[in-house]
Amino acid sequence: SPLGLLLLTSFLLHVKEDRASPTRLVCDNRLIQKYIVEAKDMETRVGQCQALPALSCPAVLPLVDFTFQQWKSKSNETKRREILCDLALLVGAAAGAQGQVREECGARQLSQLYRHANSFFLLLQTFSWEAGHWEPSCSPHSMEQTHVTSIFLTYRQLVQGKLRFFFDDLAKVLCK
Repeated sequence: SPLGLLLLTSFLLHVKEDRASPTRLVCDNRLIQKYIVEAKDMETRVGQCQALPALSCPAVLPLVDFTFQQWKSKSNETKRREILCDLALLVGAAAGAQGQVREECGARQLSQLYRHANSFFLLLQTFSWEAGHWEPSCSPHSMEQTHVTSIFLTYRQLVQGKLRFFFDDLAKVLCK
């Protein structure tokens, strides 16, 4: 569909790390696997940073766990909106933490996580199955954390879980 191609093109323009055709994001499972590996690498690298301070202003992070049965019962639009809510919190948490972490290693990793999460956020905003557009008034289940590494753990879990399964669901529609 033209909207699907717009979604994929938008994402690839924001990420700029892969010179793939637009349909490859959803139709080639290797690309989402690449983002999962990158999320794991970011989490590992931030864990190796020296003397990361506790956040004086806790990061509000989404609770991204889910059951597969619950996930399967939702429409693609509901899944998209749920992931957008999760990403909005993650982008905000990364931005807030960036202002508190002065150490170069941690700041560099937070900047990379912010860019990746924001790219997914922008991508998912461009695609909708229902009338209207996404409003930032969602209230996902969340928790407060003072450890920078928690932001990376949550991002990895989101990419490995909801985003991967969402792209699998889109592939069933877009990649016939």
